Amino acid sequence: MDDTKEYLSGLNESQLEAVTHVEGPLLILAGAGTGKTRVLTSRIINIVDNAHAFPSQILAVTFTNKAASEMRQRVEKYLGDVMGSMNIGTFHSIAAKILRKHAELLGYKSDYTIINQDDQIRLIKQIVKDFGFDEKDVPAKLLLYYINRFKDRAILPENVASNDIGHFANNKIKQLYHEYQDRLKNFNAMDFGDLLLNNITLFNTHLDICLLYQNKFKYMLVDEYQDTNIAQYMWLRILSQNNNNICCVGDDDQSIYAWRGAEISNILRFDKDYKDAKVIRLERNYRSTQHILNIASKLIANNTMRHFKELWTERTDGDMVKVVNYYDDKEEARAIADEIDMLERMKKCSLSDIAVLVRAGYQTRNFEESLNFLGIPYRIIGSTKFYDRTEVKDGVAYIRLLINHDDNLAFERIINVPKRGVGPSTLQNIIQLSKENGISYFAATKMLVQQKKSKSKAMDSLADFINHIETSNHQLKHTEHRKVVEELMEKTSYLEMYRKEDKEDAKDRFGNIKELVRSLEEYESLNDFLQYITLVNDADNVAEDNRVNIMTMHAAKGLEFDTVFLPGWEEGVFPSSKSIEEDRENGLEEERRLAYVAITRAKRNLTISYACYRRVYGDFQASEISRFINELPKNAYQLINNYFNNTYKQNNNHPVIKINKARSIEHAKFGVGEKVEHVTFGKGVVLSADGNVRQVFFEKTGVKKIMVEFLKIV
Repeated sequence: MDDTKEYLSGLNESQLEAVTHVEGPLLILAGAGTGKTRVLTSRIINIVDNAHAFPSQILAVTFTNKAASEMRQRVEKYLGDVMGSMNIGTFHSIAAKILRKHAELLGYKSDYTIINQDDQIRLIKQIVKDFGFDEKDVPAKLLLYYINRFKDRAILPENVASNDIGHFANNKIKQLYHEYQDRLKNFNAMDFGDLLLNNITLFNTHLDICLLYQNKFKYMLVDEYQDTNIAQYMWLRILSQNNNNICCVGDDDQSIYAWRGAEISNILRFDKDYKDAKVIRLERNYRSTQHILNIASKLIANNTMRHFKELWTERTDGDMVKVVNYYDDKEEARAIADEIDMLERMKKCSLSDIAVLVRAGYQTRNFEESLNFLGIPYRIIGSTKFYDRTEVKDGVAYIRLLINHDDNLAFERIINVPKRGVGPSTLQNIIQLSKENGISYFAATKMLVQQKKSKSKAMDSLADFINHIETSNHQLKHTEHRKVVEELMEKTSYLEMYRKEDKEDAKDRFGNIKELVRSLEEYESLNDFLQYITLVNDADNVAEDNRVNIMTMHAAKGLEFDTVFLPGWEEGVFPSSKSIEEDRENGLEEERRLAYVAITRAKRNLTISYACYRRVYGDFQASEISRFINELPKNAYQLINNYFNNTYKQNNNHPVIKINKARSIEHAKFGVGEKVEHVTFGKGVVLSADGNVRQVFFEKTGVKKIMVEFLKIV
């Protein structure tokens, strides 16, 4: 191997081994900040440069568009145009690309629409109503939760037992799931989970197609393997069966997404799944100082479900980690804002390189107030995104219906936006005609207009609407798609609606629609645009301007900052009492992994803080110091006592939960289907029982695992 090649220069010994070990299954355990992106891209370049495979024979999958884009840019810089046919993208974008070519084999058209969660909820509410259920008994969000979990585990409707979810929906969960899938297919639409599920179905039912892709992808590279769910795991296993050249990169210490289906066991058992798998550890950190790495390594060592690794660095700069206590949460926020102000004024750090990472979203308010008071600009990562705005959703619905007339959900959203005189009775006539003839709402509207049973303003408006959509669809064959959409927005009076509106935000809404239309020129087709915005991830949209970053620890994964503040390290806040109540020791270990992720976002300066008193839902309560602080090596941080009270003691016993012993509870009373109440989550219904733990669906917060000591019968 010629180690003088540019892409190999500067690699440390472990990185070089990971790049040049080409054949057979490989697990790269890449600790935080150890250069995994460079290893992945150098590995791709090495495979092509040494003629192990053509670019088109390489598949590289990531979890975010940002990561995929960065990987593509780095590879392209070295390989140039030769890598144009390489498959680099997110799990779902690659799966969607495969389905575009073979959708007809599964009963879809190639221009299928990918719907978002809002549309899923609307569709499920229709189904629940059609099945004769009261939505209070069969909440749409709960049914969607179950359907999504089935898809995360690659379970098709026919493989669901009627009583899989206790007695939910009178044992009709299987029929409801079936109906949901059937209606999606009738709309020529898929949801997010369908992309991988339908890939797996395609491979299992059409072995020639399966073999085509198994042979096509001679080498596979997978980023963030610790975050994969069962469906992603199965998809990778199927595709890698022929060549067995699969390289998975990940860090079990950063597995923090169990709540959305991630299975940490996937990375823990890699060497058992793949015979003769090689495991390489990347432990040299290029991001953080040794002070930061010392406390991160010591803290995560308390977890039992992990591959051993210990980060180290040659960096000797940076201050000692600070652990600071404050009187209350407001003083904590004011002090952190003051320090940020000082850092900027002394030009020690730009605002965009500073982050405040909190465990829960409600904690951000104090920091917003304190930063506003000092006139320090900031951004909240994870706030309302561009594509979540009402007017943008409307615009996207117009585009969806433009290219897919069978999209009933898009039709319903915009048929009376702007007002066309289409009231509930007219819409009901359209829906009824659609059901009777087995056609889409768009086709039913066209039939209704052609029948001319009544002459009215609504009928004239509907005729114009149908004509505008169809005409624009034909124009796509010979006119640039951005121009077609812009003209459609004008012809349907959608832009005019915001031009005439007197509301203060009308100008902004008009501007957002214009920006939506302008953005279309960045995509080769409207299908590419719709696919991108459906699969876009929060982490892809971190702005670059000079503002302090405020976000949750979950949102910070994959990011790095010169200076990081970690407030609220108190028992119940962090680790979260909810996580521990729901999943006991597993929940505690995931909280500790979250702490590890938060700590390792810092490059040079890190401050952890806690308040002796905190306002919780309006009550001023004494706090206990987080057990995680007590797990830090005492000689690795500087303790700063801003407030000390003899009644406030560090808790070294770390009780996981506090139980009211005075309550006498018979576990048997908390059976499946029982209505219960929790002091924090409110009212809910028991879904399943396991010892003294109940899985409960709460009306406000969804599904939680709760010990019966925290529940009461209502």
